[in-house]
Amino acid sequence: MIDNKTLATYCNEYLNVAKFSDYCPNGLQIEGTSEITKIIAGVSANQDLIDQAIDEKADALFVHHGFFWKNEKASITGIKKNRIKALLDNNINLFAYHLPLDAHPVVGNNIQLALRLKIQNPQPMGDTLVWKGQIDAPLSDVAQALHNVTGREPLIFGDADKPIRTITWCTGGAQSYIEHAIEIDADCFITGEVSEQIPAIAKENNIAYISAGHHATERYGVQALCQHLAQQFDLDYQYIDIDNIV
Repeated sequence: MIDNKTLATYCNEYLNVAKFSDYCPNGLQIEGTSEITKIIAGVSANQDLIDQAIDEKADALFVHHGFFWKNEKASITGIKKNRIKALLDNNINLFAYHLPLDAHPVVGNNIQLALRLKIQNPQPMGDTLVWKGQIDAPLSDVAQALHNVTGREPLIFGDADKPIRTITWCTGGAQSYIEHAIEIDADCFITGEVSEQIPAIAKENNIAYISAGHHATERYGVQALCQHLAQQFDLDYQYIDIDNIV
């Protein structure tokens, strides 16, 4: 068991939250019970995930995509009201970590995806959220490895036989970050989504591009974080996946 404020302080320090200028507040977003013994992890704080956390009698819900995003309406109405009311009525704490959970060198989304793909020498590219590493396989094998890991068919842009050695990636909706991969002459860039202009950009710069799913590529950071917390503070832990094809 751990106090919710103590857990928030630990997570904020562990994930180095103060370093990031983010699109949402990181940390304890909705305050619930002060005593935490059971934590649930999920990707996004939608109603289905909240309802399952209620059914599992969670004390805290940890997500990558929480509430209170920049440029969204500030009023608590509609589905935002429903979600927040469900958490408050059931005294569940909501912890959300966005960019800090992408970037963390141990439990972050990027390093966790790299470990599953067996990428060699994974490391961040300077101050960007893009990572780079080495792999020795044709593009088709990289795509198959992603399919095996995520359980979904990725969108592939490029010659299936193209040899991939320098590989770059950034989980989630990071299609615009392909420019960082192009700058270092990478063979392939992996992210979660794709925009209309990206296939042409990839083709004209002779770089393979894989869109592997925003949700699918960002399952692993929140799992690793909560596994760490469960071990650190002797907490019950469960991951719940609310499938999302995007």
